[in-house]
Amino acid sequence: MIHEFIASWALFYTTYIVGWLISLLLALVGVLVVARDQIFLGAAMSQASTLGIALALSLGSWTAISAWGWVHTDAFLSVMAVVFSVLAALLTARVGAGKESHEAVTGWVFLVSASGSILIVSHSPHGLDEIHRLLLSSIIGATSVDMWTFGALAGVTALMLAATYRRVLLFALDPAMAAAVGMRITPWAAITSAWLGLAVGLSIRSAGMLYTFGCLVLPALIAKNICREVRPMFYVTPMVAIGTATVGFVLADHYDDPPAQMTVALLCLLLMAAWLFRRLRHGGAT
Repeated sequence: MIHEFIASWALFYTTYIVGWLISLLLALVGVLVVARDQIFLGAAMSQASTLGIALALSLGSWTAISAWGWVHTDAFLSVMAVVFSVLAALLTARVGAGKESHEAVTGWVFLVSASGSILIVSHSPHGLDEIHRLLLSSIIGATSVDMWTFGALAGVTALMLAATYRRVLLFALDPAMAAAVGMRITPWAAITSAWLGLAVGLSIRSAGMLYTFGCLVLPALIAKNICREVRPMFYVTPMVAIGTATVGFVLADHYDDPPAQMTVALLCLLLMAAWLFRRLRHGGAT
């Protein structure tokens, strides 16, 4: 099985590396999502990215602007995915702090994006196929540009977390205390939401919704059930994400299955095991 995976490296090495880098990037930002109990936000941003891509595909079919070459490029689709993901993150962070609950606004964003993306491309066979591809998830076909992009994003994210670790932790766990000690909560919320939207938006375009949402929340949830504090989650979560992705890619290559779905399925099994581990640990403590 390992030899088969090594033999496939020359053909699919870009896919494997991009898959690992996406899992690392999303695992790092996913710790903040799980620590703040905003798991459903990941699904909402993923759907918002899909809505952005649907709009981009729709714009490309308009006669008035179809002659503009850049409208039909992958770069334009990626920009639209990122813009709508960032807008969704900022909207939920801003409005969710008001009269409406954060869950209500997040649910609204998810449902509007899920229904709108399909309605926009429902009469376009190419657009509908593209949206279905994103919803099903596939990291096959990742490019060297994706590899350098996600490598840079993962590196910058790790450096930012290392430099602002204590403040990020305080902001995620106790915003009221963070404000009391002088942290400006609004800019912090805007920056973290924008960066989360950037990571999710670009990941959606390259890996699809299932792999993006799975790598965003499942490794952090597994680490949360294993670790007793949030601090070690920043180390355990990336290891879980990359390790599971590696096993998932090996198994997918051996059984000729989709690597994204295989990885997410393994993460779900690991989360069940983590729940059992936590239950047994608490039962033994009592």
